[in-house]
Amino acid sequence: MRQLLTVGLFAVFLSIMIIWNVRAAEYPKPTTEDTKMNSNTKTEQATFAAGCFWGIQVAFDKAPGVVNTQVGYAGGKTDNPTYREVCSDTTGHAESVLVTYDPTKVSYPELLDTFWSSHDPTTLNSQGPDFGTQYRSAIFYHNDEQKKLAEASLKEVDASGVFPRKIVTQIVPAEKFYTAEEYHQHYFQLRNPAATCHTGIAKVHTKLAEQAAAARDLSPERGTSVPLSSSTQPSASAIGASIVAGASCKVDDPNAACGTSHWKALTDAEMRAKLTPEQYKIARQAGTERAFSGKLWNEHRDGIYHCAVCDQELFDSHTKFESGTGWPSFYAPISSSAVTEKQDREYGMVRTEVLCSRCGSHLGHVFDDGPAPTGNRYCMNSAVLDFHPGEKLATTAAK
Repeated sequence: MRQLLTVGLFAVFLSIMIIWNVRAAEYPKPTTEDTKMNSNTKTEQATFAAGCFWGIQVAFDKAPGVVNTQVGYAGGKTDNPTYREVCSDTTGHAESVLVTYDPTKVSYPELLDTFWSSHDPTTLNSQGPDFGTQYRSAIFYHNDEQKKLAEASLKEVDASGVFPRKIVTQIVPAEKFYTAEEYHQHYFQLRNPAATCHTGIAKVHTKLAEQAAAARDLSPERGTSVPLSSSTQPSASAIGASIVAGASCKVDDPNAACGTSHWKALTDAEMRAKLTPEQYKIARQAGTERAFSGKLWNEHRDGIYHCAVCDQELFDSHTKFESGTGWPSFYAPISSSAVTEKQDREYGMVRTEVLCSRCGSHLGHVFDDGPAPTGNRYCMNSAVLDFHPGEKLATTAAK
């Protein structure tokens, strides 16, 4: 009896092990970079700021030799800042990415090339449609060697003339790095891996990085690793940079990228008289208000959202949701005819612009990272919306 019990227990144990191994095989094995993180390989860190940290994380996640990235806040005076506080432009922090990398596979000068290629380092306290010191271009060096290399790289890139204006990137010491909220981590990877919000305008390949790569390839510490040749340098397209020239947004241009020139009910002078300067900038010039600054991002009452320019019904409060971005977000308009959508190539990005179908005013953009039932996020500007609390729909709501 005891023997039968022993054999039975062994059979159960064996069955469990077989099932465990089959289940384990269903999940992807760690990547080479993950394996490096779990080995005894010595890693180093670098910190960069280059506008919206969602996009800069995409750039470095695709860079060879990078084993981990975290987005967060750096360079400011406020302890443990929140995203909302940083967006207020009062903390001194910049949206940043902390890069952990394997120096036997990628050098710091090569990471600097990725940094230069992934944004426009010539715009002061702004990047694409985002404005404020939190979107500044900055290199936060962790030691004197990084400082020296960053300064040399900036000098070489500035002298090359690859950018049309003088570089305004800060090179400052890396102090406390505050990790951002979890929903910001790998934002695009988890929602739309093909998306990015970055605006690189040039491919940068410095001699400094080329020399560092050659020196690393000859280093005995590389062992049998595959050398990183110039042909495997990350291209602008591979790191989310686009060199598409920004389309114009002129009021009298019927093909304007912002799409605001289709409504002829008011002249430009009448439009300026009707709207506040901020409303005019958004509605007529495809501007963007600062996150958490609008009057409606935290509005939770029932009602209808109208176009502030022509009063057309646009969104029902029942489709509004908390996106955490600081802008009013809806998963659908009140009807398919309430808004029009068009491709927007401003700032070197390809996005879908949302316009009021009646007057053509720019409202915001739509992204495919929203909740059910549509999976869409209509990210709107409060300034060009009028909220009518308690109002019932005059048209059929989107289902």
